[in-house]
Amino acid sequence: MSRFAAWTAALAVLFTISGCAAFESGKEPAGTFTLWHYERPESAMGIAWNRAVELFKASHPKVTVHVETKTFEQIRQNGSIALNAEDPPTILEHNKGNSTAGVLAKQGLLTDLTAQANSRGWDKLLPASLQTTARYDEKGIMGSGAWYGVPNYAEYVTVYYNKDLFAKHGQQAPTDFDGFRRVMDAFTAAGVTPLSLGGAEYPAQQLFYQLALSRANRAWVDAFQRYQGSVDFTGPELNFAAHTFADWVARGYVRRDSASIKAEEMNHAFQRGEFPMVVVGSWMYGDFVRGIKDFQWSTFRFPGNKLHPGSSGNMWVVPAKAKHKDLAYDFIDITMRPEIQNLLGNSGGIPIAADPKALTDEKSRHLIEEFQAIASSDGLAFYPDWPAPGYYDVLGVAIQDLINGTKTPAQVLADIAKPYHEQRATVGG
Repeated sequence: MSRFAAWTAALAVLFTISGCAAFESGKEPAGTFTLWHYERPESAMGIAWNRAVELFKASHPKVTVHVETKTFEQIRQNGSIALNAEDPPTILEHNKGNSTAGVLAKQGLLTDLTAQANSRGWDKLLPASLQTTARYDEKGIMGSGAWYGVPNYAEYVTVYYNKDLFAKHGQQAPTDFDGFRRVMDAFTAAGVTPLSLGGAEYPAQQLFYQLALSRANRAWVDAFQRYQGSVDFTGPELNFAAHTFADWVARGYVRRDSASIKAEEMNHAFQRGEFPMVVVGSWMYGDFVRGIKDFQWSTFRFPGNKLHPGSSGNMWVVPAKAKHKDLAYDFIDITMRPEIQNLLGNSGGIPIAADPKALTDEKSRHLIEEFQAIASSDGLAFYPDWPAPGYYDVLGVAIQDLINGTKTPAQVLADIAKPYHEQRATVGG
């Protein structure tokens, strides 16, 4: 049986459960339902959530619905303020991990969703590996404790490549790390910068993390992310990442001005055909499917890595101060329905409860198969900014220093080690 066939057989069971969990209209309450999310309308998640809102309105005709689209940065920087307001949104999409959802859960700003997860069957729909980011203990460390969020899709970081540019320069998708460097050397020799990179936001630190993961194992990931062991910032994992990243800048694999480039600009540059490759998450897959018209493209997993940045997708969270929380729970149910999950999967996302027979888009099947290959081999390694509050900004500055050459790799490692160890000390890690 193929990996995709095995996965679809497993999803058939989830399809049945999801059908039972779907909201059944009846005595719906009146009130106001306010939803915040940060998915672009053309993304797979944006398409799916917009349809979910339509179904919610149809099944809750007495409810006034407000949908507000924020940016990732707006919620990352101001989410705790909104959650602590006297009249917060009913539900919102939020990032996951110790440094975000874990902190909010520890502060008492999120609703404990454990009873709902059990009674509505969300715990059956989410495999154990994807429940890691939904649950947090009393210290705000992910992986155990109460449910404080519900993800309903999955994601991982991969390499997108322009097949036409590869063919033009006589290159093929590499299968190991040395082959990856040879491909990039071939492009730079031809005067082509191999990688589109955004150093002003998250993409650059995810590339840095990919390099660390190329020398890491599961024990190191658990130590770094969940404080289950010591982390040596001068050890082979992070030391390799810092020195290799600096070397890649020196070799011209990325542009020296990329420290000021944002994620959206990075992705658009690849979409315009200006770069052979971009390393970014599966959340861009649907955008590229619909936006790239002038060349053929595909993806390959970061060459040689067994571990990859990735996890469940961003989560629905319910503010502790929210009114009409039952409406939030009903909306989560709707996003778990096969109709929404199927739409998500066929639009370039990675669903967790789709009807296998309904996943007909070939490019989407490729994406899902790639994710399943990673997930089934315990290859999801979360994201580098998760361990400590504020670590996203710490890493951002550090990677910009590497790109600009204003600090040595050793200095950068010292800069990112200090706040990490300070946070571990505060939680007894």
